[in-house]
Amino acid sequence: MGVMTVNWSQAGLTGLGGLRDAIAALPLAGAVTVMVHGYRFDPDDPQRSPHNHILALRPRPGCWKAISWPRHLHLDRPDRLGIAFGWPATGRLGPVAARAFRVGEGLAVLLGEIAKARPDLHVCLIAHSLGARVALRALQLAPTHGVHHMILLSGAEYRGHARTALASPAGRGAHVINVRSTENLPFDLAFRASVVAPNLTSLPLSAGLADAPNWTDLSLHCGHTRAALNRLGHRIPAPATRFCHWSGYLRPGLFPLYRRLLDPSETRLIAALREAVTRTARPANGGATTALSPL
Repeated sequence: MGVMTVNWSQAGLTGLGGLRDAIAALPLAGAVTVMVHGYRFDPDDPQRSPHNHILALRPRPGCWKAISWPRHLHLDRPDRLGIAFGWPATGRLGPVAARAFRVGEGLAVLLGEIAKARPDLHVCLIAHSLGARVALRALQLAPTHGVHHMILLSGAEYRGHARTALASPAGRGAHVINVRSTENLPFDLAFRASVVAPNLTSLPLSAGLADAPNWTDLSLHCGHTRAALNRLGHRIPAPATRFCHWSGYLRPGLFPLYRRLLDPSETRLIAALREAVTRTARPANGGATTALSPL
């Protein structure tokens, strides 16, 4: 169907005018994917707008990170709808992170509108960086069964807030894929240094939530995890750089996996993925559980 744009500002949500018509046109049990950007984007600034960048079907050329999420997720097809959710994420990291909670409340309103109009739809979220805080706050406040799956890419959030979201009515019915890598370690450190944690022992999402039944840590730095993905039909290369905050969507081979995870017809993939990655060996010198936990 294409991509519709919804933006949050202090005045509320804009772009909801065509929402009911767009979702009414979807087939029974069709798919809606909400895409949430992270830090340093602002829909009101053409030079920083996510709608000219990763959330555009045809991003403005000239930036190596400007890969089209909706095009690679096949959201321009008639049985699915993409919603590019924009919010002002420029300025100092601490205040922007605090604002992300309020943005998440606005996103929850959007999810509520979709659930009210079309409860049959398969609603998923994919979010990068500080967008993970927005998405998890929205999950905490969304209606029951308002979210099916969520993919977080190098999420900038603390585990305590994630646990709160998972304990909500919507959170208990959703499954979260936490895509992480040691490439993101400097950015995790910067987040922890700049953003107030719930308590002194709080760890970011990079440390994982292995004990949560509806949460799967997908550790791209781990050779065992990549081997498990290969057995599921997805060949993901090892990290090509030492540090990269954007590898969760720039790494070759990941978007075909994300498309399957967001596809309502792939009813068994989440369970197969979770079983595959939790059964892999995790050596203490670089395994999926221990490699990121010192943060």
